[in-house]
Amino acid sequence: EVQLVESGGGLVQAGGSLRLSCAASGFTFDDYAIGWFRQAPGKEREGISCFSSSDSSTYYVDSVKGRFTISSDNAKNTVELQMNSLKPEDTAVYYCAASVDSRACSTGAYYSRTYFYTWFHYWGQGTQVTVSS
Repeated sequence: EVQLVESGGGLVQAGGSLRLSCAASGFTFDDYAIGWFRQAPGKEREGISCFSSSDSSTYYVDSVKGRFTISSDNAKNTVELQMNSLKPEDTAVYYCAASVDSRACSTGAYYSRTYFYTWFHYWGQGTQVTVSS
């Protein structure tokens, strides 16, 4: 059984940093994508970043580009999201999700609300990030 567990959320002041971790278990796919998503109160879930196992490419939406960094630690079976220069508008529940097809990143499925539930079949329970002003 595939399980994804997020950790590392918390309360931070604007301009601060947090590092989220997505720990995967029961995950034996050779070709996969791990995406990070977030959902703010009263808003729809949005995809913000993606890691592709095919070539270790990373992808970001404009709102987090230059501030967030996604990386994979194969030894730990984790994908992490380093978040710097946090803003109050980054406040949300953050989720990681896995796709069994690395094209979920390159096709842009990770940021498409129309497609990301189709491509990403495994989801974590989320971790709260709150950025105070």
